[in-house]
Amino acid sequence: MMGHRAIRYAMLAIVLACIAPAWRARYADAKEALQALAFTPRQGTALPLDTPFTDTSGQTRPLGAFLGHGATIVSMGYYACPNMCELERRDLLDALARGGLKTPADYTLLVVSIDPAETRIMARQALEEDLARSADPGAGQGWHFVTGAPASIQRLSRAVGFHARYDEKLHQYLHPMGLVFITPAGIVSGYVLGIGYRPGDIRQALSHAARGEQARAVPILLLCFHYDETTGRYTLAVEKLLKLGAGLTVLTLGTLLGMAHWRGQR
Repeated sequence: MMGHRAIRYAMLAIVLACIAPAWRARYADAKEALQALAFTPRQGTALPLDTPFTDTSGQTRPLGAFLGHGATIVSMGYYACPNMCELERRDLLDALARGGLKTPADYTLLVVSIDPAETRIMARQALEEDLARSADPGAGQGWHFVTGAPASIQRLSRAVGFHARYDEKLHQYLHPMGLVFITPAGIVSGYVLGIGYRPGDIRQALSHAARGEQARAVPILLLCFHYDETTGRYTLAVEKLLKLGAGLTVLTLGTLLGMAHWRGQR
């Protein structure tokens, strides 16, 4: 009898030893892949100011023409985004309004589509919707919503450390959430990453950028991908599922070991 119990324990221990590392490996691989989509801070990097982008009027101009005389906020996403891009802009505009920041005196806003298939009509619609929500009289002058060719998007993305990929199964782009702050000379000053922007954080980042200073970015990985109703924030469901799966595996095998031990004592 003791021999049978020992064999059961040994078999369960072997299964636990085999499966748990596999779950850890899957979680580690997924986390590494997702981290690759996070912003790579590039403070001090010069933007490719000669790169062409098209504004909502259909005029194609170099990137430098869209920067203001002071600090510029760059927001990268896409206008047909089914998840979080519009929320990010709303959150930013709310923080700017609550902070008493006005455009073009305090900042310039440059919203760049990362989808080369999007058109100036789509950019114009997004701009008009945001203008309708804003009470800032200078918004029509200080906000620029643009589209670009793949080469233009890639050059700007490399300069600011922005990473994105298109998921064929989801039919959407996976990309990090955050804002890039640019100096009057077109140099990356700093970042405010994630979402839930606070007026003080935006004001401070604009102040650093306006003075041509570089500011450290706090690393945050928040992707435009999935909305978590329990926290009221967008998080990555895949990472949580991998954690849950690993936990359930260990819990299940632990329970089986306990039951085998309990039955052996009877």
